[in-house]
Amino acid sequence: MDKDLPESGSTAEPDEAIEGRGTRPAWLRWLPLALLFGVGAAAWLVFDIGSYLSFEALAENREWLLGQVERYELRTLLLFVFAYALMTAFSIPGGAVFTVLGGFLFGTWLGTLYVVVGATLGAVAVFLAARTALGDSLRKRVGGTLKRMESGFQEHALSYLLVLRLIPIFPFWLVNLVPAFLGVPLRIYVVGTLLGIVPGTLVFASLGNGVGALFDQGQMPDAGIIFSPEILGPILGLAVLAMLPVAYKKWKARRAAAAS
Repeated sequence: MDKDLPESGSTAEPDEAIEGRGTRPAWLRWLPLALLFGVGAAAWLVFDIGSYLSFEALAENREWLLGQVERYELRTLLLFVFAYALMTAFSIPGGAVFTVLGGFLFGTWLGTLYVVVGATLGAVAVFLAARTALGDSLRKRVGGTLKRMESGFQEHALSYLLVLRLIPIFPFWLVNLVPAFLGVPLRIYVVGTLLGIVPGTLVFASLGNGVGALFDQGQMPDAGIIFSPEILGPILGLAVLAMLPVAYKKWKARRAAAAS
């Protein structure tokens, strides 16, 4: 009669029951991330956001925009930061134009500050949604390739993240996702994002600070300026500096291995 009952004092449960208890369905874990990308895509199509995030639209509305800053400075900067955070969180294209707008409205340094704050807030939202979607239980089931990438990335997370943020060839939305999938701590992600986006932001905000003169001459700013040698060279130099701790640690490990 007692053969189906657990032994006295035993509280052990099957591993499957422990792992399954309290976990959410896969579709529910992926819902926040799907909503961010889905809402962003829908807003882009329905509201034709691309027509507003253009240098032509900025030229046509520049007097009105400057008037808003002059009359409602605090409200305008808060709205700007909030809008930039939403645009980043929903992965809406047009970050370069919006950064130029920040420099145009608030000047090079304040424009850079407001863009960095807004972009970091939006990037953190994507990071948290992606980390929720993957989840610890799902990460444990991932194959060895991702696990090796995860351990390698985590060992030098700040250096790698700085390089990804500094080099402008990597899409911003992709760099928001990769660290979450590779288990980077939130603190390191925030620091790497804050520091890594400053140089590129400073370039576009500086461009925006002088864009009024271009409009007066009937010209439009060139967002490709970031790829000019005099701009890209120093940024790549910063990326190399960010990788120096990684290179030094690898060199030290090889030297120790050779000595032993």
